[in-house]
Amino acid sequence: MLRIHFTADDLARTRVSGAAGAAAETGHALDQLLCRDVPVGFRPWRRELLGRLGGSAGRPGRDGPREPLRPMMSLVPGPGRGLDLRALAGSAPAIEAGVEHLLTVPDTVLRLELEHLPLPRAEPGWLRALTDGDQDARRLLAGSLDACYRTLVEPYWHRIRGHLDAVRADYARTVLDGGVERLLETLCPALVRWRSPVLEVRFPRDAEIRLNGRGLVLAPSVFLAGRAELLTDLRDEAAPPVLGVPALRDPLAAAAFWEDREPGRNALGALLGRTRAAALDVVAGGCSTGELARRLAISPAAASQHAGVLREANLITTRRRGGAVLHSITPLGADLLDLGGDR
Repeated sequence: MLRIHFTADDLARTRVSGAAGAAAETGHALDQLLCRDVPVGFRPWRRELLGRLGGSAGRPGRDGPREPLRPMMSLVPGPGRGLDLRALAGSAPAIEAGVEHLLTVPDTVLRLELEHLPLPRAEPGWLRALTDGDQDARRLLAGSLDACYRTLVEPYWHRIRGHLDAVRADYARTVLDGGVERLLETLCPALVRWRSPVLEVRFPRDAEIRLNGRGLVLAPSVFLAGRAELLTDLRDEAAPPVLGVPALRDPLAAAAFWEDREPGRNALGALLGRTRAAALDVVAGGCSTGELARRLAISPAAASQHAGVLREANLITTRRRGGAVLHSITPLGADLLDLGGDR
């Protein structure tokens, strides 16, 4: 049992993260892929995925579509014991930002994350180079994270973002109606119990955490199932801990979440035009104009034009960050994708 002790200041500073982030969802998806007894709600996703990858889940393989996934797969010792990818790759909704974060995170942080894990499937020479700060080894890991996201998560990312937006809105309504304590009471009854001023969390070991005024960040995750996780910032002891909780709590709803929605996609294409509908789908994961052009195999000028039309329709927003133009989906755009997906 994990016991998290709150003060009045902690309750005031408790907040909800919009999402665990693309990298963290990828880590949780790897847990589900490699789990021997996958929860029933994730079996449709896993079955479809293994059909594309071929073979059994437990063998990374050294050729074909599995090869790019192998480095990340070798760093998953078991459910709930993998790398803290939120700490290593951040919580950005775009995997490109996560990969960049992973490439620049200090060697000491990566070493701290690796040294306590039993990793019998990792190639010893590569693992040693990774902990010694070898940049080629780091780039191999970053490339594998990107490949895992593209294979395991990206095909469903617009659904994931839409569902997490809905979960966050539900949390907000709960806080408005009954305050933060009501949110803690209803957060995830199967795993979490609020006994003021202590939050009790079902956990594989006994632990006591005193927030001491830092507050707590609640991070719902679609691929996190049957357990909660506590993440702490190894570089900043003053940062609030993050409590990851399942966003799909009902097994039947989780199983329906992965259903094929291609007929609805065709209807959305008829409404917006196929390229523009595909652009909205890409922007749902967050992207720059250059990334949008690359993903759609069109010119940057054409990508900018499609983004402009979607922005005028209030389906996406655009902002500048440094020299890049970044696009994000709006709630209206996410709703349209969900409707187009026959959700």
